[in-house]
Order: sequence, then structure tokens, then C-alpha cells
Amino acid sequence: MSTTARRIVAPALGLASALVLAACANPTDGGTAEVAAGKGTTTKINLGPDQHRITTARVASIAAEVPEKIRKRGTLEIVDSSNSAAPLGFHATDNKTVIGVEPDLAYLVAGVLGLKPHLNTVSWENIFVGLDSAKYDVGFSNITVTEERKEKYDFATYREDNLGFATKKGSGLKVTGPADLAGRNVAVSSGTNQEKLLVEWSKENQKAGREPIHIKYYQDESDTYLALRSGRIDVYVGPNPTAAYHAATTGQTEVVGTYSGAGATLQGLIAATTKKDSGLAKPLADALNHVIEDGTYAKVLKRWGLSDEAVTKSEINPPGLPKAGK
Repeated sequence: MSTTARRIVAPALGLASALVLAACANPTDGGTAEVAAGKGTTTKINLGPDQHRITTARVASIAAEVPEKIRKRGTLEIVDSSNSAAPLGFHATDNKTVIGVEPDLAYLVAGVLGLKPHLNTVSWENIFVGLDSAKYDVGFSNITVTEERKEKYDFATYREDNLGFATKKGSGLKVTGPADLAGRNVAVSSGTNQEKLLVEWSKENQKAGREPIHIKYYQDESDTYLALRSGRIDVYVGPNPTAAYHAATTGQTEVVGTYSGAGATLQGLIAATTKKDSGLAKPLADALNHVIEDGTYAKVLKRWGLSDEAVTKSEINPPGLPKAGK
């Protein structure tokens, strides 16, 4: 299915998760987790610091597109969120090495560009502060394309964006739209497209004469899940891959609904994010299209159980989550 065709979706994407684990981390075999990698197949996620990342060679024609200042420096300054979670970006079993699908894809792109990848982990809001000041070249941190962000940043897409609604296991809830969350305490991280969705849904509930959503802000995943288990919140809205991973590895939560990260009429897209007019958007997109074509992109998604979120083409600044009220 083409990228364009996949972008038009139904409001609710169902309860099927992009990632389903068959077994929890196993310290006896070096720290692994077995995940579904496609129809009827599984793969083991390596949770250790020695990742043996999938690599690809420099492509001279694409490397030549990189702005001269970055080419001369020789490094690609990549920024990722310290608040990310498995399988997106998280710490290995040594509690210091950052691993996950986001750093893997960033390293793959850096290889095509002929640059040494340098990963910086910061708080979510500081990703954008660092991009604004040109401290970092590109963000690989599950960043959704939105119309508001496009005013300040350029995007090169590389994955579909689906949100997951997580509850305590056995909650009996099903989430397909605003009415299902009316009057409920729902956790979200600030500054995310999940927050924008909840604010819009809460307004819709009030217009329809229902209770608003009681939005609760959490920035740390462990605190969020503690609140969920204790009953202080009813639902947590976050990236579907992390919600599914947590549910499968702990057995304490479940995903009770999914939704496109761009709303009811667009398939949300995750993208490499760079300061507007930095000159990096085209080489990033060209590098991503190269790894899509040579098969290394598919291998990276498969090793993290995210094959279902693959795109067939990297696009520069496609339509994204509309501005509030639009």
C-alpha cells in the first residue's frame, strides 16, 4: 500500500497493537525479549549494550547534499528524548547505553550521509530548544509531523504514528473516541500531539453536553504507570509501541484502543526533525529512501517488532496534525 493511501484512516484503528511480546526480558540469555515481527513470526530484541547495529555504507551523491558546515565537522548531532521508552529509545541493561528503533534509524541515516553519529539525550522540551539554537542537527525521537511544528521545523518522514490508550489490566474500557474518556482522569505528556488530541476531545465532549476529560500531566513513564496501577488515573495516552511493550512485558496494563497521531482524517507520521531551512531535510529524506530501498530500514523495524509501522517512502513536510480548532 502506498504512503499516500495509508494516510487516510478511520478514527479508531482498533485494538491490534503494532508490537506484541511473547516473552519478557530474560537475563539468562543476555537480556532479550521476544517480539512479534510479522504474520506468525517472532524475533528477539537485544536489550544489552552490545547492539551490533544494522549498518549501511556511505552514498557519495547523498552525502554531498549535506550542508558544508556539517560535512566539515564530520558528525551528525542527533537528539533524542531521555523520557522515551522501549522500544523507541531506552537504556540497555547497563543502564547507560541508549538503544531502540529511534537511535538505530538515526545511525543508519548517518551512515548513508558519511557522518559519525553522536547521540544526545535530553528532556522532550529541550529537543526543540536545541534544534532552534542549532546545537543539534536532527531529532529522532518519535516526533510527529504537525502543521504547527512545520512553521519552525522541516520533516523527513520515516514511520507511521499511532497512539495507544493504556489502562490497568482488566479495566473493561474500550476507547474509540471522545465519549469514552468523558469525565475520566487521563494522563499525557505535555507538548505532545497526544496532549493536543485530548484537549480537542475534551472540547468535543463539552460541546456535546458530556463531562470534559480530566487531563493529568506526567513526564516520567514510571510515575505514569504507577498512577495507573494505583487508580489515580484511568487511562494513559502515549505512543502505541511503548504502550504495547509495557503491557506485554509487565502483564499489568493493556492497550484498549489506538488512534492515528494526526487525528481522524490523516495517518500520523513520525519524522526526522531539523530546524527550518537548515538544508538537511532533503539529504535526510534521500538517505531514508535509500535505506528503505536497500532493505536495511525494514531490518531495523523488524528487529524492534515495528514492521507494521513502516512507510514506503520518506516525504518532506507532508500534511500533519492540523492546528487546534482547524
